[in-house]
Amino acid sequence: MGTKTGFVPRIKRIGILHDPNYVGFARLKGAIEAVAPTFGVEAISVNGRNAAEMEHAIAQLAEQADTGLLVLPTVPNSVERQTIFSRTQLHRLPAIYPFSFFAKEGGLISYGFDNVDLFRRAAAYVARILNGENPGDLPVQAPTKFELVINLKTAKALGLTIPTTLLARADEVIE
Repeated sequence: MGTKTGFVPRIKRIGILHDPNYVGFARLKGAIEAVAPTFGVEAISVNGRNAAEMEHAIAQLAEQADTGLLVLPTVPNSVERQTIFSRTQLHRLPAIYPFSFFAKEGGLISYGFDNVDLFRRAAAYVARILNGENPGDLPVQAPTKFELVINLKTAKALGLTIPTTLLARADEVIE
């Protein structure tokens, strides 16, 4: 979102919406903060344990010019996604989400691994274990299929034009 060739080229800071109780957050935050400067972006973590915190965080981020939102894959963010969608649209704050269902339900853009593919592959592992293989002998598998989903209706509501080159790369475009 923050590159000069992106559809929101002026992004200078990105809010990271998270649940501070999420154990993996510190590691994710560290990775995001480490890479953000290479894109000329400052990463700011904002709490989102519930709808009220999310509304407050989004309103505060929107007060700062040239800001976007990165929604992490936490339970509160999934449960309160409609709150996030409505508040980001109200404040015209561009946001990126971790899974395709976010963009399909009203979020601007999502990029993340394909959950269905992971469960399909997990079923094969379950079968192998049930057939007697030792789980400790099975190799760890990482996601191999990733999805980019763009919601043009939301982009229009935010006043954004998505470049055709990005649309061409999308796995799905919501009209």
